[in-house]
Amino acid sequence: MAFSPGDAVFGVGKGTLAEYACARESALCSKPDGVTFEEAASAPVAAVTALQGLRDQGGIHAGQSLLINGAAGGVGTFAVQIAKIYAAQVTAVCSTKNVELLRSIGADRVIDYTQQDFTRLGEKYDLIFDLVLNHSLLEFRRALKPHGKYVSAGALGGSIPGFLTGFFRGPLLSKFVTQRFVTFIAKIKATDLAYLGELMTSGRVRPVIENRYPLSDGRRGIELVAARHVRGKVLINVVPGSQD
Repeated sequence: MAFSPGDAVFGVGKGTLAEYACARESALCSKPDGVTFEEAASAPVAAVTALQGLRDQGGIHAGQSLLINGAAGGVGTFAVQIAKIYAAQVTAVCSTKNVELLRSIGADRVIDYTQQDFTRLGEKYDLIFDLVLNHSLLEFRRALKPHGKYVSAGALGGSIPGFLTGFFRGPLLSKFVTQRFVTFIAKIKATDLAYLGELMTSGRVRPVIENRYPLSDGRRGIELVAARHVRGKVLINVVPGSQD
């Protein structure tokens, strides 16, 4: 894909909290006219992770029972909406304050983790998409059907030790049981960005944006994300008035 000076694009690059930044062409896509810069900026890492986790790693399909652990965050809110496009039956796990949010974006059922532990309810799922890494693999096994699959999206919502545990122990455990355990890190592809742009343009997927900060106050946004209790996405506007 070739770009020209002045083209509106979205994607992933390093050092983007600046007026100018560099990125690989393969990690960029033309911004759809019907999508604002804010919406486009919120999507690349979070939405691509949700898409690849469910479609490529999870093999999601219609009628499948899916549980999303950590559904109120950036990846999770995209995952709920993408899963409904695939006609899955979605159970979302979140805290009390986010229950209504997840219902509003399509979750069929919401479990408040402050009230219930989904690994101890006796319910079984075809697919678990884990964005928190707050249970052991053996605990997740209790919530999986005999041939179910567990997919963890790296350490985005949890700890590095938790990520490494899943990365190494998951494939090993899969050799001895009928369930499958996968830990992955998303790879940004222009084709996936283009598809997500179409979904946002059509309104089938919409970013959940909790807070916006100017670049001069960007530290507050980063600290909010570091606290790990963000609803959806936090945006930092580099150029004032760049929302559209």
